[in-house]
Amino acid sequence: MDADLLIHARWVIPVEPERQVLHHHALAVREGRIAALLPSDRARREISAGEVMELPEHALIPGLVNAHTHAAMTLFRGLADDLPLMEWLQNHIWPAEQRWVGPAFVAAGTRLALAEMIRSGTTCFNDMYFHPDVTAEAALAAGLRAVVGMILIDFPSSWAADAGEYFDRGLALHDRYRHEPLVKMVFAPHAPYTVSDQPLEKVRTLAEELGLPVHIHVHETAAEVADFEQRHGERPLAHLDRLGLLGPNLVAVHMTQLGDAEIDRLAETGVKVVHCPQSNLKLASGFCPVARLLASGVTVALGTDGAASNNDLDMLDEMRCAALLAKGVAGDAAAVPAHQALAMATLHGARALGLEEETGSLVAGKWADLAAVKLGAVETTPLYDPISHLVYAAGREQVTHLWVAGKALMAERKLLTLDETAILKEACKWADRVHNDQS
Repeated sequence: MDADLLIHARWVIPVEPERQVLHHHALAVREGRIAALLPSDRARREISAGEVMELPEHALIPGLVNAHTHAAMTLFRGLADDLPLMEWLQNHIWPAEQRWVGPAFVAAGTRLALAEMIRSGTTCFNDMYFHPDVTAEAALAAGLRAVVGMILIDFPSSWAADAGEYFDRGLALHDRYRHEPLVKMVFAPHAPYTVSDQPLEKVRTLAEELGLPVHIHVHETAAEVADFEQRHGERPLAHLDRLGLLGPNLVAVHMTQLGDAEIDRLAETGVKVVHCPQSNLKLASGFCPVARLLASGVTVALGTDGAASNNDLDMLDEMRCAALLAKGVAGDAAAVPAHQALAMATLHGARALGLEEETGSLVAGKWADLAAVKLGAVETTPLYDPISHLVYAAGREQVTHLWVAGKALMAERKLLTLDETAILKEACKWADRVHNDQS
């Protein structure tokens, strides 16, 4: 067999089948896709590759899938810490967005986010923010896989003046990227409390016609749910159900407030859930019942949320937090074991975004979206179980290499498709503006 790239690793962790760890294996890449996964000794005999890489201390894993981000909000990192959600949003973040967000801001913030995500092992991210055209262009230039939301919210922004313009501009982007393998557009209504019924019904109709996911914040805090119920006479999830939005293409983010009947309804309709543990903890939003959702058969993916409420985009750390928090919430040390947390950060994320046939695991035919994590470090020695170390011990600084569709985006911690110096310089200029305005 001929291949473009052959990677030999101490451990290969394909994610499916679950729990599998392949020792001294090699992964072959041809035309951007995984061509073969086989023992290294066989690969050396049978595969002729244009490039051969040896990673004797590394685990090779599917690239991490960050299933919920607001990438450009990296420029608001640390702007308004230690506040509850609505005070944080209404008194700090929304005013700052109205003052600063435009194409140049989104470009600078997104490039900073892309650099951080690549250095953290992320190969695919799902974004919800204004100026999605800028986000898509930045991701494509960097070579990162992006699921970009056609943002929809009831109030005007620098991106669109009203619902009609939000739809028109979003659908034009969908048409532009329809045949681009690295960029997928999805509908992204902000939340039931910020998007009224008529636009939500139009989202449902268009999503069904185009076969696209709908990415939305739902049941983020108890106060939000109570306020919505007082105004509408029903809980937000029931409201979305009545509008016909519950189904396999709904990607419901946060979901910290769920009763047993609601969990059953999620399982029955096939809704996907994105858990953002660190953002929810920082904003004291509540606890997503991850173990109960998984036991009911609901797909649960992981997201960092934006860096303004996390305050990082580190999916390895998110994975660890998700596993530990699930144990505490469930009162069960066996809840969300390491292999399940890794699946939530990879294959479940891809499944939530409708990309499970393309990425999320190391299976022949899928895109070669890969991360290499060096486990031969003080912090991860001794090593009995590499999956355990990935979830409970490894840090993002141990991610050394990253590929998307077989293209190297980072090697030995050096960014290959982004100018780190220029990104930092630009971000610092924006930080000075925002800080001076706050003073």
